Amino acid sequence: MRGNLRKLALPLAALCVLVVASTAGGASRATTLVFAGAADPTYLDPALVSDGESFRVTEQIFESLVKLKPGTTLIQPALAKSWVSKNAKDWTFSLRHNVKFHDGTPFNAAAVCYNYNRQYNFKGPFQDASATYYWQTVFGGFKHNESADLSPSLYIGCTAHGKYSVTIHLRTPSGPFLPAQVISSFGIQSPTALKKYGADSGELRNGTFYPTGSYAFSHPTGTGPFKFVSWTVGEKTVLAANPNYWGPKPKIKTLIIRPIANNSARLQALQTGEAQGIDLVAPEHVGIIQSNSKLKVLNRPSFNVAYVTIHQGTGSPMNDIKVRQAVAYGLDRASVVRSFYSGRGQVAQEFEPPQLFGWTNKVTKYTYNPTKAKQLLNSSSCHVPCKVDFWYPTGVSRPYMPDPKRNFEAFSASLEEAGFSVTAHSAPWRPDYVKHVNDGTAGDLNLIGWTGDFGDPDNFLGTFFQTYSPQFGFKNAAIFNILSKAEKQKSLKKRIALYKQANIMIMKYLPAVPYAHSRPALGFEKTVKGYVPSPVGTDPFEGVSIGGQ
Repeated sequence: MRGNLRKLALPLAALCVLVVASTAGGASRATTLVFAGAADPTYLDPALVSDGESFRVTEQIFESLVKLKPGTTLIQPALAKSWVSKNAKDWTFSLRHNVKFHDGTPFNAAAVCYNYNRQYNFKGPFQDASATYYWQTVFGGFKHNESADLSPSLYIGCTAHGKYSVTIHLRTPSGPFLPAQVISSFGIQSPTALKKYGADSGELRNGTFYPTGSYAFSHPTGTGPFKFVSWTVGEKTVLAANPNYWGPKPKIKTLIIRPIANNSARLQALQTGEAQGIDLVAPEHVGIIQSNSKLKVLNRPSFNVAYVTIHQGTGSPMNDIKVRQAVAYGLDRASVVRSFYSGRGQVAQEFEPPQLFGWTNKVTKYTYNPTKAKQLLNSSSCHVPCKVDFWYPTGVSRPYMPDPKRNFEAFSASLEEAGFSVTAHSAPWRPDYVKHVNDGTAGDLNLIGWTGDFGDPDNFLGTFFQTYSPQFGFKNAAIFNILSKAEKQKSLKKRIALYKQANIMIMKYLPAVPYAHSRPALGFEKTVKGYVPSPVGTDPFEGVSIGGQ
């Protein structure tokens, strides 16, 4: 879902002071890029986060074994020069030579094994979904699972062959394993810094994970093109070009990433020059930027889904399929997309975007039909008016959900028309909202979404529905089994057929209701060159330049 951090917009006067301060003292505007997202990072240890605002920063600091070709979901070499697997279980990577972490620690096979084994051996609070969302999404459980809800780990070990070759061993064959390694959570971190700054210290507070060492706040240490300088929560994260980077050196010297939650404030920062680039341009602001001769709009390829979670659990009305169907018929999805996406969205029929293999037009369709919803409720265990708690996030804009409150208000009204009695709940994005969604305490219904990480349907369907998830609170062996079978299948033709079948099953069972795929926009000064928007939402900055650079 890529999301965890709330940031209130700074007054523009304060922003201006901060920019002046950050570019003073020798760093010229031509070598300093100020970019505004919607929120702070959650933490700067990529193993412990699941949100795009964190990954925006960690993608610059850390590198994984493989990466995406800019602007695509195609896999390219990164810290690994090449790889091979004869059985899709044992993957051998040939590593780059003479690469060093930012603290001078050598990068080698031992460092790779240390990083994978670190997450494999997480215990206690680190096994909570709020701590290790992506490890659990890709690999399942840990070496020693402390919860019956965790599955056996797909990862079972790592073997170093000298300094520059490493084999990662999996329990079963996995088609999505390699593309999943582009996720920033699997970025290779300095073992020296991880140990020195207490990266493996953490605790649960009121059910939410918090690191207690200083690594995740002040000492993130990778091999990437930018090095960490500072993070002032609510103001900025500052990165500096890595002069010893093994690849092409960054063209800008300083990268400042600011959190500006309010869409209009973010636009104003671009218009006044306080930021040279902004993400998450509200659909209604695209025309304003296009009409400014000094600005330009870049489009991010659509690779996301917005959906309404339907949480099933003990005593929940959502355990009844007729109630879930009533929700699906009671959400006026077409009106929300038409009203709030300004032509940059399409109604989602299923949980994966149409460009991914496995998408099918044969799924059950749920057009808005309040009369049918009421009929379903009155024949269910929750008669009209069926009371539901419905949650939405505050202080954030997401690529798949530019204005959560407006989406919520429209959906709440259509559900009321369809026989539901809606009780509204809201919570700030960081850290409360996503935590409650992940652990299943965000009501009967909640607004959330997902930007894909790599080009495989497992990253959508498998992420959501392959195993039990507290977010959805259901256990359906047929769905779990078909997605596990699809993941392990080596034949692409058979995988396509399995995912089509899974999409049909999921839309009949209705663990949630997808409602939109969007095409997010970014805004830049025209002097900014070389920025390539990624489908997955985490863009590299090393190729970006300003003016005549």
